[in-house]
Amino acid sequence: MGILKVTDLTKRFQLSLNQDMNVNPFQNLSFEVGKGKFMGIAGPSGIGKSSILKCIYRTYLPTSGEIRYESELYGSIDLAQANERQISHLRKNEISYVSQFLKVIPRVSALDIVAEKLLPSGMQLDDARIQAARMLERLRIPTKLIEAYPATFSGGEQQRVNLARAFIMRPRLLILDEPTASLDVKTKQSVLELLREMKAQGTTMIGVFHDWDVMEQISDNILDLQAFVRAHVSS
Repeated sequence: MGILKVTDLTKRFQLSLNQDMNVNPFQNLSFEVGKGKFMGIAGPSGIGKSSILKCIYRTYLPTSGEIRYESELYGSIDLAQANERQISHLRKNEISYVSQFLKVIPRVSALDIVAEKLLPSGMQLDDARIQAARMLERLRIPTKLIEAYPATFSGGEQQRVNLARAFIMRPRLLILDEPTASLDVKTKQSVLELLREMKAQGTTMIGVFHDWDVMEQISDNILDLQAFVRAHVSS
């Protein structure tokens, strides 16, 4: 059974450059992702891959269409129509999103940035910090850095903290936008190992990868967005 079902999803951006201009990265897009499955999204830059993920996470409001998610909190819910309170609760408890960039409060340690994600579930801070340290270790963050501020980290180290924040929740739905782009080969393998563990535990995933080989290793199926656009235009 699908835990995520997208039906006739359309996103339109309106640009104003001397005159109004509409940009439509995708129109009437439909797909379904089963529980514990990983669907990759492929296509050239600018075709709308990240926009699809942002619509699902509700960073963007879609222009039209339905994003039906089978949640534990609310049952079957359309993420395109859910209110901000519902979206906030889902993000805290069920849905994680990983982008290429870490956005955190300055002067907070990597350890506490990751541990904070466990507190809404009622976990005590000391226990959350222990689990956070283990997750950071698995993602190859040196022990000497876990109490340091990520603002001082390299791009690759910051991305590992970003991944740790998303992974530690063991979310029901995990959205990944170029999560391994700045990582070395060994850390990519650590990420793949963690993704496989989460899949085995039932986490549903949808993502875009810069590295096609990595995406093929983890995806159960891949949506070719360019092929979809071509078929839509010719129909």
